[in-house]
Amino acid sequence: MERHFFVAWLFLSSLQVFVEPAAPENAIEIYSLHVDCKVTSRYAHTVITSRVVNRANESKEALFEVELPKSAFITNFSMTIDGETYPGIIKEKKSAQDQYDAAVSRGKSAGLVKSTGRKLEQFRVSVNVAAAAKVNFELTYEELLKRKLGNYELLMKVKPKQLVKHFQIDTHIFEPQGISALETESTFITNELDNALTKVQDETKAHISFKPTIDQQRKTPGLDDTLLDGDFLIRYDVKRSETAGDIQIVNGYFVHYFAPSQMPAFPKNVVFVIDKSGSMMGMKMQQTKEAMKKILEDLNPEDHFSLVLFSGAVTVWTSSLLQATKENVERAKQHVENIDAGGNTDINRALQEAIYSLDKDTKAESLPDQSISMIILLTDGQPTTGETNTDRIQRNIREANNGKYFIYCLGFGFDVSYTFLEKMALENGGVARRIYEDSDAALQLQGFYQEVAMPILKEIEMKYPDNAVLEITQNNFKLLFDGSEIVVAGKLGNDVDDLPVEIKAKAHASELTLKEDANIREKEQVFQHQKYIFGNFIERLWAYLTIQQLLEKSASAVGEQRENLEARVLNISLKFGFVTPLTSMVVTKPDAQEVANKPTEADNENVAAGTSAGIDNSFFPSLQVGSFLTSAQDYDDYDIYSLRLLGSYPGDEYPSFILQLTHEKDPICLNINGRLQTPITLLTDPDKGIQVSGKVAESRKFVEFNVIYQTPNVQINVSMGEIILNDQGNVSSFPWTKNASFTTRGLSFLIEKERSLSLSGPDGITVQVYYMKDPLNFLGLHFKNSEFFSNNIAGLFGQFFSNECLQTHSNREKTLTVQGQLYSFTRQDRKDFRIEPGANDNFSCWLLDITP
Repeated sequence: MERHFFVAWLFLSSLQVFVEPAAPENAIEIYSLHVDCKVTSRYAHTVITSRVVNRANESKEALFEVELPKSAFITNFSMTIDGETYPGIIKEKKSAQDQYDAAVSRGKSAGLVKSTGRKLEQFRVSVNVAAAAKVNFELTYEELLKRKLGNYELLMKVKPKQLVKHFQIDTHIFEPQGISALETESTFITNELDNALTKVQDETKAHISFKPTIDQQRKTPGLDDTLLDGDFLIRYDVKRSETAGDIQIVNGYFVHYFAPSQMPAFPKNVVFVIDKSGSMMGMKMQQTKEAMKKILEDLNPEDHFSLVLFSGAVTVWTSSLLQATKENVERAKQHVENIDAGGNTDINRALQEAIYSLDKDTKAESLPDQSISMIILLTDGQPTTGETNTDRIQRNIREANNGKYFIYCLGFGFDVSYTFLEKMALENGGVARRIYEDSDAALQLQGFYQEVAMPILKEIEMKYPDNAVLEITQNNFKLLFDGSEIVVAGKLGNDVDDLPVEIKAKAHASELTLKEDANIREKEQVFQHQKYIFGNFIERLWAYLTIQQLLEKSASAVGEQRENLEARVLNISLKFGFVTPLTSMVVTKPDAQEVANKPTEADNENVAAGTSAGIDNSFFPSLQVGSFLTSAQDYDDYDIYSLRLLGSYPGDEYPSFILQLTHEKDPICLNINGRLQTPITLLTDPDKGIQVSGKVAESRKFVEFNVIYQTPNVQINVSMGEIILNDQGNVSSFPWTKNASFTTRGLSFLIEKERSLSLSGPDGITVQVYYMKDPLNFLGLHFKNSEFFSNNIAGLFGQFFSNECLQTHSNREKTLTVQGQLYSFTRQDRKDFRIEPGANDNFSCWLLDITP
């Protein structure tokens, strides 16, 4: 049976639609793709329907993929094959996992969700399609659009890469408040496609349709190439009165939107805490400097600011926060430009210094009255010096801050623990955000700052009578920023005719009190005859918002409190049929069952190595057809709901690491066991000034190594894509496709084309990295002259370099005690990555699966 793939990519708020290139003649053909999106009072309901047919004379396997926003919840999925429908059933995650395990034990294909990415999550499922058979796929998900910088956005990245007979995107928007602005932008619509786009708008409704014919899609007459390749953006906002916001009611549930306009912003006191440790060298530091200089320019003249730079040492730029005058901003920009990266990472002390700076200036009354004080932390790594226990750091910062200042934590890349940063931010009134290592990292940093640059209200309380509302979502908020929006939803009590609302808040120059009485019958009439309404949408909006807020609370909760929060999330998820982090969708197929789970941001770290340093393409079959994803790096923008067929990985017969003990004839082979959240410290020898860390992909094989030498001060990053040498800030890149050989300050650097990298330091120790190309797709690690390591060597692999002998128990089993830990080894036959594949590369070794 051959396998063919098609992909429908979708991202709403933003929205993307992708379809894989046309399959060869007489194979799987997509003859219809319809995306129907209804946005009712900011709540978006999206249905993707794709119809395929197998034109071949034999069965083929088709893969259906859809990209959806991280903030969206899948609510339904079904496949209809020759008239029979196979639905997806949403269950408690444990129950679904048990069902999955049972399917695996019976030898059936099954799937697990893997998360890797930036903005999107990917749902994927494959199915066997008989000759001449048709399959309909239908996926539904829901999301509350979030207002940012004064707009709601739907971004569609239209890139089908084939001609689709029936291709249509329909977006219906209904906003009872009235639509104040609506615009569309596109990077690809030419005169040929202009007639395919229609936009109809009245006071409260809008309909945007994109429906190109085959001829309109065609780029070159007579060929099958397509014009549909680029971005299509819908941006809108709603009308707002000077009242206490807008209340909408449907079937006993209400939603209250509040976003005042034209209000003066509070002055800000901002301490920027910037990581300048060694891991920030190169592009990350360059992008940080670029972003910081632009952010400093955007400070308002009445704002005050300071800079705290940290590595192993912490430097406070000035003894007091400075007003953001033109002269002070220019001085700060010059200071930022002169930052040199190097050293360890002392997050605890850096944040304590920032808190102390604000405390000192607040006590001295040198900051503006009625101002907002905040700390913005940017770091790319784990704490490595000073206090390194993350729980103690969180406690220290929580106690030192004591709710006085808002702390925002930005994690640069995947070497950080996002869970650590998120909890610390939430405990201190802020939020965490991941900054992705990409060409637009500087824009990501600037974009985050713009969201928090204009605080217009603080201590906001949305008050409703106790007898009028039940099960209300969060109704107290610490800050409201210009261009954003507060949303409160709840259930109305019985026999309630009116809903009185009172809003109390502090503005820059005054106390704010707004009142309004909402007549329930009048409010309900707004939605009675609207074709845009999908069921009890406000009740579903309430459930969606409640789940999101409970999940945020659980991120910083522990013990019984966390269990209670998660229990509430589970109950609501099951009641309303949402795939959340605590539920799963069991997808039934004619021959198997698969399980789709909701990824979380912390899950990104589990497979970040595969994202940034080369994923085995066999795990992602869509990479093998066409060119819409040309490399594993293209997955940087997506979280993946991968419904992967269970099976062995290429390279399973190879170990991750090979080492030779002094008194042993046969080498030791080490494999990584278990899922990983952060890069692993594999070896560190402070006496020799060398440290090696690595990242592992889903295959449990290494796809990236980072080698740091203290003397000379050199850092080498080795990935499946390239080798990057950072020599005291001078960055060079080397491909695996060319030989290279040179020496820099005593370090010998040798690349054998598509085979290996050897790094030989002045101490005689050689680090060897072996490049195992497609379809194996992993990196092997070995050390030569390991007898030169000092007695202070440590790390997951380094701990095994000792003069101790393995204790023999049988011909097949030996043990070794290291640092009080007993390890059991078994004799196994493996392949040696140090030898060219196929060239008699089998050997016998003592194998250990080790868990970091």
